[in-house]
Amino acid sequence: MECLQEKNKKNCNCTYEPCPRKHKCCECLHYHRRNAELPACFFSKEAERTYDRSIENFIRTYKR
Repeated sequence: MECLQEKNKKNCNCTYEPCPRKHKCCECLHYHRRNAELPACFFSKEAERTYDRSIENFIRTYKR
């Protein structure tokens, strides 16, 4: 399957610049899943900038 990196750029809100998985959604999802986290695209702009990708942070930010 072809990776659609150019198309993914439109929806990627990750601000972590040195990330080698940026715009590679499959790799990003697998990486964060292994670490019990969620990728940046699950978070609001404000929450994403904290770099806290934990599931707990996701729940906390969306409970409001």
